[in-house]
Amino acid sequence: MTATGDTLPTASRVADPGLRALYRQENRWQAWLDVEAALARAQAELGIIPAAAAEAIAVKAKLGLMDRNRIEEGFARTGHTLVPLVWELGRIVGEPHGGWVHWGATTQNITQTGDLLVLRQAHAIILGQIGEILTAMAGLAERTADMPMAGRTHGQHAVPATFGYKVAVWIDELLRHVERLRQAAPRLFVAMLGGGAGTFASLGKQGPPVQAAIGRLLGFGSMAVPSRALGDHLAENICILGLLAATGGKIGREIYTLMKTEFGEVEEPVPPGTVGSSTMPQKRNPKLCQDVIAAAADVRAQVPLALEAMTTEHEADRTTTLIMDGAEARACIATGDMLARLGEIMRGLRVDPKRMRVNLDLGGGLIMAEAVMLELGSAIGRQHAHDIVYDAAQAAFVDGRPFSDLLVSDRRLTKHLDRRAIDRLLDPTAYTGLCAGMAREAALRARTAAAGLPPPASLGA
Repeated sequence: MTATGDTLPTASRVADPGLRALYRQENRWQAWLDVEAALARAQAELGIIPAAAAEAIAVKAKLGLMDRNRIEEGFARTGHTLVPLVWELGRIVGEPHGGWVHWGATTQNITQTGDLLVLRQAHAIILGQIGEILTAMAGLAERTADMPMAGRTHGQHAVPATFGYKVAVWIDELLRHVERLRQAAPRLFVAMLGGGAGTFASLGKQGPPVQAAIGRLLGFGSMAVPSRALGDHLAENICILGLLAATGGKIGREIYTLMKTEFGEVEEPVPPGTVGSSTMPQKRNPKLCQDVIAAAADVRAQVPLALEAMTTEHEADRTTTLIMDGAEARACIATGDMLARLGEIMRGLRVDPKRMRVNLDLGGGLIMAEAVMLELGSAIGRQHAHDIVYDAAQAAFVDGRPFSDLLVSDRRLTKHLDRRAIDRLLDPTAYTGLCAGMAREAALRARTAAAGLPPPASLGA
């Protein structure tokens, strides 16, 4: 099953990371041929087929050597996923060795193992993209570690934070996705050679050693039970991509929101010449964020399909294979699109500390109610202090009166805190907790993790 996966417009100024090329049918065919070569070499090692046959098969297992018209005609005539490719490989290998092609294997043994070769390449690209994002986030977290802004819960001002702390949250989540991808790899990248029903009937006791040898030649593990009905490891991968996409979508939505005119605290890169609207010249739209949010939703939409594809009937069912293959290709391509744009945002995000400070002061000090309450509470108890500060805060909000004036006019409070103490407590820049330290520590972890991920030069196809 081919998936071109144009999930986002290819005319975007953000470069395609290379995942579409991986999932072109020709690349998948070559991966299947690579598995056929590994199968032949593994069987030759164990004396199942002649060494000369294995060498001939490996040499000829190159799509570029084959007659594409014959292959296409074969697919049109048979409607089979692999057989015409096997026929063509056998033909160009020729006698006496061509008859050993695809010995003892079934189609899904080859296609699933080959598609995992493609997926391993996709993982390298995705991990490399995350590494670039982490590096950009590290710099952003450090630059904004001490930059005060309003912390918001339930859409309302809560307590002050810093923008660097917000970035630290993103870093922390991305680092766990890197762990998940790496931890899943040994379960995911495994060779399958169980034959028609996964029973090793065609190869007998030599089946497991052949499968293990294929895995070794491809850099894979080997399935303990090579059943074609097993799909949990494939679904796990898509679920992890779904988690990664949830993080990406959250970050995109956060920047989208903070970029709104009413917030104005950040802005994604808007290079000169960018047009936001055909009719409203002033528009500076969050195009990259919208792309991130859309691609992230596309990835997450594949998760239910992957779980559905685990419900294979009996020992094999092409229906669920088709579902899983399509979900994997679309999830990987959309993940690459999302990460490419997220990296662009992180590298060029403009932050506006002045606007953050204006927004921080919108409540006239109300965002510091907790600090006043705790200070007062140390003298009269937390609940009594909460009641006093609550009265002032609600009056300030409902009546539009200055919060500080209401505080200094309340004798219950001024018996313990004078005007100078109240003014000090209403300074939001003095109440950002450990935000700066967490931001800098996250930046260090991000750089350390990025150093261990595939370099950008290795990405693409």
